[in-house]
Amino acid sequence: MASRARVRAPELVGEGGWLNTGGKDLSLADFRGKITILDFWTFCCINCLHVLDELRELEEKHRDTVVIVGVHSPKFVHEADHQAVVDAVARYEVHHPVLDDPKLVTWKQYAVRAWPTLVVIDPEGYVVAQHAGEGHAHAIARLVEELEAEHEAKGTLRRGDGPYVPAEPEAGDLRFPGKAVRLADGHFLVADSGHHALVELAEDGETVVRRIGDGERGFVDGAAPRFSEPQGLALVPEGLGLDYDVVVADTVNHALRGVRLADGHVSTLAGTGRQWWQGSPTEGPAREVDLSSPWDVAFFDGRVWIAMAGVHQLWAFDPVAGTVGVAAGTTNEGLVDGPVAEAWFAQPSGLAVSADGERLWVADSETSALRWVSRETGTVHTAVGTGLFDFGHRDGEAGQALLQHPLGVTVLPDGSVAVSDTYNHALRRFDPAAGEVSTLATDLREPSGAVLVDGDIVVVESARHRLTRLRLPEEAVRVDAVAHRTQRAATEVAPGRLRLDVVFQAPSGQKLDERYGPSTRLLVSSTPAELLVSGAGADTALSRELVLSEEVAEGVLHVSAMAASCDDDPEIEFPACHVHQQDWGVPVRLTAGGATRLPLVLAGMEDAADGAEAADGAKAAE
Repeated sequence: MASRARVRAPELVGEGGWLNTGGKDLSLADFRGKITILDFWTFCCINCLHVLDELRELEEKHRDTVVIVGVHSPKFVHEADHQAVVDAVARYEVHHPVLDDPKLVTWKQYAVRAWPTLVVIDPEGYVVAQHAGEGHAHAIARLVEELEAEHEAKGTLRRGDGPYVPAEPEAGDLRFPGKAVRLADGHFLVADSGHHALVELAEDGETVVRRIGDGERGFVDGAAPRFSEPQGLALVPEGLGLDYDVVVADTVNHALRGVRLADGHVSTLAGTGRQWWQGSPTEGPAREVDLSSPWDVAFFDGRVWIAMAGVHQLWAFDPVAGTVGVAAGTTNEGLVDGPVAEAWFAQPSGLAVSADGERLWVADSETSALRWVSRETGTVHTAVGTGLFDFGHRDGEAGQALLQHPLGVTVLPDGSVAVSDTYNHALRRFDPAAGEVSTLATDLREPSGAVLVDGDIVVVESARHRLTRLRLPEEAVRVDAVAHRTQRAATEVAPGRLRLDVVFQAPSGQKLDERYGPSTRLLVSSTPAELLVSGAGADTALSRELVLSEEVAEGVLHVSAMAASCDDDPEIEFPACHVHQQDWGVPVRLTAGGATRLPLVLAGMEDAADGAEAADGAKAAE
């Protein structure tokens, strides 16, 4: 067996304690003899949710030798609330132990820099690999097989059940509902995300009329359909002559589905069921193009616009032509306004169209922003929000107002916009005429969408598993203003030259795929833009020399890396290929004597000495 770098794994510590263990506190000693995979995640992060799905097959196949441990490491203040973590573990059907680490203690001990990050620990308690981002399940599966063989031979592998103890399920008609629409007869159609179904409710918003979907996760059309965590819904306008009445963003199936209300028949409108990756087609026949976690849908300018949360873009589906393609955004994560082809979004999750059809309002969740697309000019604008790392609950003039991870938008009769301010548990209002933000209601629980009903507004309280009807107030609620920044400590770097190295080691038995050109891509930018004197832009090398300004005290380096690897066996006629990708937002503080090199691990490890130094540095920072 080839030797590999190993670093002793630090202990697992989290103030919030353990979930999915039957109340037992665990330590690394409890995992000795098992192959342990630490999944550093946070529940706001769409990439983290993708990785949860990537790991399900590996988790089931190697259940007697592998223990996956989720280390919940919050970005937003709301995500540090223990009950919110409990809800998220149930919402996303996490079937392994989870350590709630609200103060990022274990994150720092393992020198993690990005959500999601996977760390593999061998049965003797040594870190043997680290992977950031998505697309690593195949590499980890191969490493697991190697470790099984190696430690079986050494007598250090322990087979048998792991420490996972499922929580007791809660009964109810709805389970973490996503969004809702009001039907012509006054009923509500709700995306019952946690039950993988749609539910029609009577006018009271409580009585179940029927279910569409049997409650099992799946991707099945017809009279007995299945969904996978559906979210957004849009009613089809009259006169289009389509064979369906509602368009559904079937999020985890990476698809759009059509529902015929007369009999509940479901058809697939767009998507293949596979997740879109860099290099995949960005337009074409709708059933032949991959999508990525569509979160909401709205009819705008003659097409169905899609909040494509998984790739930080807006796409559009033409129901008449049967085509789909990118409508706005670059796949770069951030807040950049301008022409639709150049704008940056960050996990857009809610859509609503103005009464005159001229604006598409967007809840851009990861930037805690309210944004809009102009039909006339084809440009993207920001009404509220400043970027990835600033959030809170502050009313007043829009330029200084703050939201926290909003998931829904609803246009009100006076032309203002109600924002489902999810992580503030509030309903907020933006008045475009006055340029002011106010609070309409508080004490909601993770509101994810809302529907107008006469003079009332019906809010989807996702974490209370219900619809809540509110009277739109004549006066706003007074809320004490709070502002936050992400907890992650800034990396101290020296002004001037900084060496950026993205570490990538192809999985065992694979090599970089150069048959059709460069197999790697590196994109670098910064906030503020003035932070980077040189080194911004895209290139194929995974290492680059940056020059940082001496006039900027702190900022964020945005780094996006991709690498494609294929089977390294000339006997294989059609080698399997895989794409590995990750986006980092690295807060940096410029100080004399700071680091002159910034290593970011996409896959593999730096050598053992470097890894030990990183771990020791993280401990010292504590």
